[in-house]
Order: sequence, then C-alpha cells, then structure tokens
Amino acid sequence: MRRGFLALGDSYTIGEGVPEAGRWPVQLAALLHARGIALDAPRIIATTGWTTDELDAGIDAAHAAAPIPTDHALVSLLIGVNNQYRGRSLAEYELQFAGLLERAIEFARGEASRVIVLAIPDWGVTPFAIQSGRDRGQIAAQLDALNLSAQRMTEARGARFVDTAPASRERGGEVAMLADDGLHPSAALYALWAAAAMPAAQAALAR
Repeated sequence: MRRGFLALGDSYTIGEGVPEAGRWPVQLAALLHARGIALDAPRIIATTGWTTDELDAGIDAAHAAAPIPTDHALVSLLIGVNNQYRGRSLAEYELQFAGLLERAIEFARGEASRVIVLAIPDWGVTPFAIQSGRDRGQIAAQLDALNLSAQRMTEARGARFVDTAPASRERGGEVAMLADDGLHPSAALYALWAAAAMPAAQAALAR
C-alpha cells in the first residue's frame, strides 16, 4: 500500500529561507522513519504568500500538471497567515478553510483521521513584526481567532489539530528560531513543530 504524504500550505510548509531538509514536513517524515514507520517523502504544494483561495487554486494547478492521488496515508494542512496579514475577514477564511479541509480529506482516502492541521504561528513575536510597527496585540488576537476556528472545524470533521501556536509564540522571536529574514521559522523551530505533530501523525498512520 502506498504511504504517500501530501503537505498543503504556504511559506511555513515550503520552508521559506531553510534548506529542504529543514522543512517541517520533511523533518516529520524523517522522525517517523526513525521510529520504523514507513512514509514517502512529502509532496509539498505550497508557496510563500499564499492565502486560502490561492492555495485552492494552487492545488488545481498542481493537479493539472501531475495528478494528485487520493490514497495518501497522511495529508497536512497549514494555511491562513496571509489572510490575516492582508486583512481578510474571518468569515472568508472559515468558508475557504472548510473547502480546503474537504479537499485534504479527499486526498487522504476520504478518511478525515488521516489529515493533520497545524496552527498558524504568531508572526507578531518576530523582529520583522516589531520593525513593521503593526499592532502586535491585534496580530495575536486575529491569529488566535483563525486558529480557534480552524481547530473547531478540524475536530468537528474528525481530523486532527496540532496546536503548535504556543511554542511558536513562546520561542518564535529567538534568533536561533528564525530564518535570516527575521520573520520565517528556522529549521530549529520547524523541528519543534514536527515533534508536536508526531503523535497525531502516528495515530493517523496506525489506521
């Protein structure tokens, strides 16, 4: 049986500013392999800057170029930070996230339990945010609202939500946890995400 892994998202999934091996989906696959759990290298459909609707269109484009199988053993979804950054509404996010979650489930053999959704990190703790002059409290509140909504929809559908937000908020401003741009995570922070996602991934793959 195929042990495909499909990772859907934006800069946080493609790993802006880090080597391929440092991306969190790649690190997660390596952790699973080290535990003797077979999983293919992830196929990543993600681009820096994508919003929910742009990810949806990106999935369509990727499928047209190379059809996406619907029998993945594991599918991950992490999207929404650019919705917040661009001032998009929570209602729009909820509608589009719900559609993306359904697509993720379709790619996971139609089994919601094979889908893991990661929380959006709070970029407001980063040097980039501090220098931008934007209201960091507002950033945090808006991202909390997106994450709460995503968690509610994810769990209601039977998929697995991985709350990486607290670790990202606590440590995401540290130099060692940042890529050179002072905004995106380094491989070290992605390693924390991968470790946090391990229990959910193991449970999904145990099916």
